[in-house]
Amino acid sequence: MLIAQEDVAKVRAAIDLVALVGEHLALKRQGRRWVGLCPFHAETTPSFGVNPELGLYHCFGCQASGDAITFVRAVEHLDFVDAVEWLAGRAGISIAREEPGSGRRPDGRQRSRLLEAMERAVAWYHERLLAHPDGAPARDYLASRGYDKEVAGAFRLGWAPHDWDALARALKLPEEVLTAAGLGFVNRAGRVQDAFRGRVIFPIFDPGGRAVALGGRVLPGAGQVGGREAGPKYKNSPETAIYSKRRTLYGLNWAKANVVETGEVIVCEGYTDVIAFFAAGAPRAVATCGTALGEDHLRVLRSFAQRVVLAYDADRAGQAAAERVYEWERHHDLDIAVAGLPGGSDPAELGQRDPGALLAAVEQARPYLAFRVERLLGDAHLGTAEGRAKAAEAALSAVAQHPNELVRDQYVMDIADRCRVPAERLRAMMASGRPRAAAQHRLGHSARRPGTADGRPGHRGEGADRDGAGPGQAGAGGSDGPGGPDGRGRRRGGVASADNQAGWDGQEREHGRSAAPVPTVRLAPGPGTEALRLAVHRPHEVADRLEEFLFADGLQRRAFGALASSATLHEAIANADPEVAALLGRLALEDTEADAGDVVNLLLADALRRALEDLEADARRSYESFAELAGDATWLRQALVELREAPAGSVAPPRLVAWLRGRAKEQS
Repeated sequence: MLIAQEDVAKVRAAIDLVALVGEHLALKRQGRRWVGLCPFHAETTPSFGVNPELGLYHCFGCQASGDAITFVRAVEHLDFVDAVEWLAGRAGISIAREEPGSGRRPDGRQRSRLLEAMERAVAWYHERLLAHPDGAPARDYLASRGYDKEVAGAFRLGWAPHDWDALARALKLPEEVLTAAGLGFVNRAGRVQDAFRGRVIFPIFDPGGRAVALGGRVLPGAGQVGGREAGPKYKNSPETAIYSKRRTLYGLNWAKANVVETGEVIVCEGYTDVIAFFAAGAPRAVATCGTALGEDHLRVLRSFAQRVVLAYDADRAGQAAAERVYEWERHHDLDIAVAGLPGGSDPAELGQRDPGALLAAVEQARPYLAFRVERLLGDAHLGTAEGRAKAAEAALSAVAQHPNELVRDQYVMDIADRCRVPAERLRAMMASGRPRAAAQHRLGHSARRPGTADGRPGHRGEGADRDGAGPGQAGAGGSDGPGGPDGRGRRRGGVASADNQAGWDGQEREHGRSAAPVPTVRLAPGPGTEALRLAVHRPHEVADRLEEFLFADGLQRRAFGALASSATLHEAIANADPEVAALLGRLALEDTEADAGDVVNLLLADALRRALEDLEADARRSYESFAELAGDATWLRQALVELREAPAGSVAPPRLVAWLRGRAKEQS
């Protein structure tokens, strides 16, 4: 499948790259550029830059470069054609693609159609909640939770009536669109049926504010509907072309501004928890959508903030999650803390009862290990020798899982003080592995809970009750975590890493081939690099004054050749080899204020000096040609003096360039 090049150019021109990238990481203006932490590798100092004028990005750390299409390919895991269609749908541009030689041009706006359908559904459900008589019970329920019309409007809450096909009849969507968006399905009778019935609707948006999915909650005491069970308390949209549970975080579209401002994000388990934090004055909360917090979620969050506060009981995650948390901290350079919610309450309940206590829990959030140790020691009976011994062993088993020896030893000393056990004794136990063995024993037996098949703690999300995991739920050690298939935290997902991100591939390279690793860019010192910067940023000033033979460095010659033979910078990068593409991508983020005339003259002087050195070497080797070569050398030396003494910004004599051009042809 191919897309016409004019359509590709139209899409590129229509996309605001700063807005697009800003949906995935925090960008701050720095002069004419925007900078932030690279989403393709872990870093603490921003090395990722966006040039909005040229529509390009480049990371000076991992060398990732590209434009809007490249970025979407990396973060959405799409091929070239699908990425262009994704962006076209975002920009409202109609494009078509065809099978080479077939003449067939199928509709290429599937994603746009699904987004439009979801937006219409959200609007319809919202209006049904606010104005329709059958939404009265839902309005009463929301009012009992403290949600007035303003809250319902801010989060675009809705109501799905009990009718079998009310949405389908109202929107009159094609059956394939309704089912592909997860809004409906065809039942056994062959009739189109709504996916959500008799539920309060919580729309789910992507970071850019586009509705991509729905969450629904049955009303308390709903019992049966039409003689049938109402189903699970919470229900989420299935995975679709516009919705991935592994990467989507409810509320991020509203929270990201405050997350960037504070450098902190609060992670909850449910939609109502997020709303409670916003109502309490902490509008930086997000929630997973019916699945466990996983590696892909962390990649998204790390692009916005370094501190992550878990606003649910860490004991629910337990020891099975400890290694995941420490891996996240190490791999993503995150600070993960836990908010101690009093009395086992969840944020929604606490926020309704005591908003100040909810805020205090976040402000007093402690490191993950500190929270676990405090919980173990706080629940222990430290008044007896037996109680202190059991508490020390339990706390030590938690500490033993931390990967940093210095951190472990700090906690060992704290446990020793509180349990009145010699620190050396605890260190010996740690070295013998006894605490870890005890922890594994507990995980294998007493840690099993109802609703889990393998003893892993349940995770409610919004796809399950507060008391256990819902159907299809990923557990704390499931495939969503960094352990992945090989158990070493190396499974890739979410935003692509620098070593597998798609580069500047043309369409002919988009089908079935993996992108080559991005090469490290080397910038040769001297005027050649500055001349290339001018050719990238101010081509009109140097287009008729630069030629390939002026560049001594081979990579620079190839880069200028790519620019000279292309109509646009994007075309030059798309058609270049990976090394040239990486160099041009980097230069796009390195603007220059240099005077074009001075740079060209310096580049020309360098070329003349190289030619002079060659002539003098040839004269020494050839006695017969000595007189002729010596004369040329004398002329070149005089030309260099004139060039050096010429006024700033002046144009070099054309005869010098003509002489070098002729010499280059002779040597080729």
